[in-house]
Amino acid sequence: MRQVFPTIKNRTRREHAPHPQPFLTRGRGKTAGKLKYPVLVATFAIGIGWVALDRWVEATDIPSLSPPVSATVLDRDGALLRAYQVESGLWRLPVSVGEVDRDYIALLLAYEDKRFRDHGGVDFRAMVRAAWSSAKAGRIVSGGSTITMQVARLLEDAPTRSVRAKLRQIRLALALERQLSKNDILDLYLTLAPFGGNIEGVRAAALTWFGKEPGRLTPAQAALLVALPQSPERRRPDRYAERAKAARDRVLARAVGAGALSPGDARAARTERVPMARRSFPQRAAHLANRVRIANGAVRTTLDGTVQGELEILLRERARTLGPAVSAAAIVADHQTGEIVARVGSADLMDARRKGFVDMSRAVRSPGSTLKPLIFGLAFEQGLAHPETLIDDRPMVFGRYAPLNFDRQWYGTVSVRKALHLSLNIPAVAALEGVGPARLVARMRRAGAKPVLPPGDAPGLAIALGGLGMTLGDLVQVYAAMARGGEGVELQEIASPPPRIQASATPTPVLSPEAAWQVGDILAGAPVPGGAAREALAFKTGTSYGHRDAWAVGFDGRHVIGVWLGRPDGAPSPGILGLETAAPVLFEAFARVKARPDPLPPAPRSVLRLPNADLPQPLRRFRTRSAPVTQEDAPAIAFPPDGATLAWESGDPLALKVGGGAPPFRWLVDGAPLTADPYARQVAMLPDGPGFITIAVIDATGKAARAQFRVE
Repeated sequence: MRQVFPTIKNRTRREHAPHPQPFLTRGRGKTAGKLKYPVLVATFAIGIGWVALDRWVEATDIPSLSPPVSATVLDRDGALLRAYQVESGLWRLPVSVGEVDRDYIALLLAYEDKRFRDHGGVDFRAMVRAAWSSAKAGRIVSGGSTITMQVARLLEDAPTRSVRAKLRQIRLALALERQLSKNDILDLYLTLAPFGGNIEGVRAAALTWFGKEPGRLTPAQAALLVALPQSPERRRPDRYAERAKAARDRVLARAVGAGALSPGDARAARTERVPMARRSFPQRAAHLANRVRIANGAVRTTLDGTVQGELEILLRERARTLGPAVSAAAIVADHQTGEIVARVGSADLMDARRKGFVDMSRAVRSPGSTLKPLIFGLAFEQGLAHPETLIDDRPMVFGRYAPLNFDRQWYGTVSVRKALHLSLNIPAVAALEGVGPARLVARMRRAGAKPVLPPGDAPGLAIALGGLGMTLGDLVQVYAAMARGGEGVELQEIASPPPRIQASATPTPVLSPEAAWQVGDILAGAPVPGGAAREALAFKTGTSYGHRDAWAVGFDGRHVIGVWLGRPDGAPSPGILGLETAAPVLFEAFARVKARPDPLPPAPRSVLRLPNADLPQPLRRFRTRSAPVTQEDAPAIAFPPDGATLAWESGDPLALKVGGGAPPFRWLVDGAPLTADPYARQVAMLPDGPGFITIAVIDATGKAARAQFRVE
């Protein structure tokens, strides 16, 4: 520990002489002897005083050298996302000398304490000069306080008008110099100095008055920040701009005299206007910041502050076009590293009508059709289906569950690829019946999602269409696994997390690489929303029952983005659809994250890429393990109706339609077989000529329907 006043440990050399002589006998005559008495007394008194002062300083009661500072949440580059006031309501952000513009430090020392690096806490020369100047002027001209003395006052928040208070400040300043380095003392000043209102510290001041960090300041800005702590309330720029400017210019003038600033730079700085209003502190990623902040410290996240800001603007703008109660949420993640790049919890934090305080990125909602890709992926993995496998979209009953398509239409026999493109419900439920709902839930959990089922309920087929609860974060986890070739990854939002929450080094398999690629290939070919460019983007949309939630989740070769739109209170939002409403936001979000999507990975060599006709026989047509029954026990000819008369032009085919029954179907025309697709519910027939025609259709169970009509 460095001591400013060294203690007296050795006696004078004369005290150790072998033949000491009285001081009175040394010297020439009585006069010389008499002169030694005052010198001895003075020396002794000074020594005693020196020791006493040293012990007085050593016994100083030093307050805490770690004052509370604002909790801060930072992005991946250290930029401020959000800050919080300390308990007393002050904005006091942590800062150090290395984070502040060097020109500001030079101006500060030139104006406040030129010998800061040399004195031991108190500049007695400056104090004497200040006292003499004040005596001549008849008023206090300057106080002569060093930066260390100011830190002593700020640490104790005590007045300095009385002699006793000034002595206490001097004592504490001397003690601080023994315990702290010069940079440590500067750090305390930069953190505690007042800048008007509830602003303390140069970092909070730079953000308040200039909207920037103090790392790069103009000479005018630096000079203003030097001047404000001298009289923070009387020089507040937002209230007393002229006083602030005058004080700033005095700092500039003294800096020129001290050689800390060139005359030209000072002249240019005087022309710069002082700020007329306070700026708000950043409030990006507000919901995330509320969750991860720690008292009196900084938390660095994985977020990209620029992307975060862009997405907050995007969601706020889009939500305003959808109604006063609609909110929005979005998550952007790097599925290669597991880092969350942006996370927006609501459309507008301060909008009470939209319940902006609710973090909808963590709210449990119905995922609609967004789980269908994982369902078909499991079917691919288990060898139950292939993207080109044919599957029926017709009325079916699975036990007591009779799902319907969103548009209440039926598309007959389609490929699995088309079924996923059109987001057909019946094929998805049929595929889940073959895969098994429990397996689907297990794979979701393996991906890192936490699906919520009704209490006491086992997973059922309804989960294919959104019959369970999930968060936006859960969906992004699932899609991140599909984007990574089937390997799960734990998404992280805190940079350098503690070991107990580090992502596992061994990837968790969620899907086989082949199945994951097949799903991505299908989703990359899905119809894009109107106006969106066709990019290398695999995406899926979903709309929950009653138009309560609109989803869009997609990925490219590097990032996965999830978007949710709806009302936080769960009320329906008519007109809000996944493809028409959420998907455009998804595509715009990708455009704001990067100029162009990263390419999707190539197909694994083991992927079977064949048309339906060349597939192995079991993969040509999808069959569940327990075949569902149809809603109609027997087929019925829907067109032409029995007994109808149809106008017909020679050469034109007639359409024959069948409802109900179980394909494949066999058609008979006047007793002769009709060549047609056995799995189609509508076929074409060319009459031989006008007259009566009898048709019949037989389904897979042997049940038949018959009709007779006339063409003319």
